[in-house]
Amino acid sequence: MDFLPKEIEEYALKNSDAELDALYQLNRETHVKMTMPQMLSGHMQGLMLQMFSKMIRPKNILEIGTFTGYSAICLAQGLQEGGKLHTVDINEEFSEIILRHVKLAGLEGKIQLHIGPAVNILPTIKEEFDLVFIDADKENYSTYYDMVFPRVKKGGYIIADNVLWSGKILNSPMKMDIETRSLFDYSHKINADPRVENVLLPLRDGLMIARKK
Repeated sequence: MDFLPKEIEEYALKNSDAELDALYQLNRETHVKMTMPQMLSGHMQGLMLQMFSKMIRPKNILEIGTFTGYSAICLAQGLQEGGKLHTVDINEEFSEIILRHVKLAGLEGKIQLHIGPAVNILPTIKEEFDLVFIDADKENYSTYYDMVFPRVKKGGYIIADNVLWSGKILNSPMKMDIETRSLFDYSHKINADPRVENVLLPLRDGLMIARKK
């Protein structure tokens, strides 16, 4: 999942802001209690998401795929006064750890958790969004993109995680599993969409960043 040499990543982290205490505690608990802790965004990517959010200063953020809430807490750092982040996850069993750490981070009024299939929940959230972060079931990335695009403001951003998929997107398309092929198709879809400007950033497992023209 990590494409940089470990020594380079350690040097980069050493010369970056420290992890917020609430995020550090969540990071530790996730690694102790969860069976797939690598799904957590982590310190470096978390800082990048936080920086993006502070650059954009969004009023409304949508996150599809919460896991234990690390990326939601990072993204919420850049919200405008009175802004809100809506985060959607299908796993109800993660609710306790998410809500507890959101409270510890002092973000109870800024982050709203929705539990259930995103395709059912997205139509019930009525806001327009300045920033969307997609990090859920890979097979539905293109579906989520199509669903949210009309509700992203002009100049808004859609960021999708894991688009490099540990390098498996370099395999022959005929040999790809369904998740890899879905991510491969998603990146090509965004790159061919004349409605956006885009860059695939090779940070951690790859971030596809699209800006609505």
